[in-house]
Amino acid sequence: MDVSFLEPVFAAAGPYATVCADVTHTNENADTELDLRVRALTEQLSEQGAPEAVVEAVRARLTEGNEGGEAGTLKGRAVVAAADGTVVLDEALADAPARETAEWSPHPDLIPVLKQLAGRIPHVVVVTDRIGADVTTAGLPGRPDQEKEIEGDGFHARKVKVGGWAHNTYMHTAENQWEENAGLVADELNSLARRLPLRFILLAGDVRARQILSDKAHAAWSDLVVSMDEGGRSAGADREPIERRTAELIAEHEARDIADAVEKVQSAGAHGLALTGTAAVVEALRKGQVETLVLTDAWDDDATLLVGNGPLELGVKQQDMDALGVHGEVVPAGSALLAAAVASAAGVVVVPEAALPGDEPVAAILRYTDDSTPSAQ
Repeated sequence: MDVSFLEPVFAAAGPYATVCADVTHTNENADTELDLRVRALTEQLSEQGAPEAVVEAVRARLTEGNEGGEAGTLKGRAVVAAADGTVVLDEALADAPARETAEWSPHPDLIPVLKQLAGRIPHVVVVTDRIGADVTTAGLPGRPDQEKEIEGDGFHARKVKVGGWAHNTYMHTAENQWEENAGLVADELNSLARRLPLRFILLAGDVRARQILSDKAHAAWSDLVVSMDEGGRSAGADREPIERRTAELIAEHEARDIADAVEKVQSAGAHGLALTGTAAVVEALRKGQVETLVLTDAWDDDATLLVGNGPLELGVKQQDMDALGVHGEVVPAGSALLAAAVASAAGVVVVPEAALPGDEPVAAILRYTDDSTPSAQ
């Protein structure tokens, strides 16, 4: 997972309010129920000493904008507010959290948030017909979903039943117009595929339009296309099957990422480009070696690290900080590791507890090794 979207969190001054909330909004009593849930969470923040500006910022964000978007009405939501009341993170969760949480603390508690995030898998959903398409781009770090409507020429797009010499002319004109309209959609997908790290393109809608568009697929994205028969573009068409299939594909890619990360860590002895254990990972983060930080989803709340003047000045013990010539602040280990990953442009994968060798809480897949790297010795 690209965690660059966490940059505003670590750039802000703490303490922080970190909230994971159930914002389900699907029945006639939804507004009242949501208000009660949000009130309970914000009261917890107040009891922990959060300023009124922070409490109000969290309350306002949780009670607004819970409907709409590619996945329909939100079920869960994570919000982080900094000490001055600025909301520095607002993300949809994959589902309503099993346990709602509200914490006011010197450092943001983000591992539970990452564990529950709706999949940050860059993708495009295309709902097409013979006139054009609705194209939704989603799953990009730090960017909201982008929806674009592409409309071609519909004047000649309908085949009509005529007889005589004009019959073939009308038929060919309609086919040609479908081809031109599909070309506009293909051009948009070409542009997106060149600029974005897309993982899949879900193609739904009219069967003939899908066939034409698939035939026009560029090599840059042809292998990314997943086609489905359900769903349509017409007014009133049910988009739920498309939303459901999108969620399935996101889950499949997330599971694949986790499996790939665990496999690379477990095979570290064969290639030397992975290591496990807090001390080894901290050293690799300091040197900018980490390509992907692998964290378990059950991190010990009492585990801490020492952090100096910047997120990459970190150590396990005071001797580490003495070697760096800086004074270390005691910081929760999870927060310190995530801040270091963001600062070094490393990806992050959260895996199930006990997935790592030796029941270690953290591992790293490396960009490179040197003579001091434990796995290279």
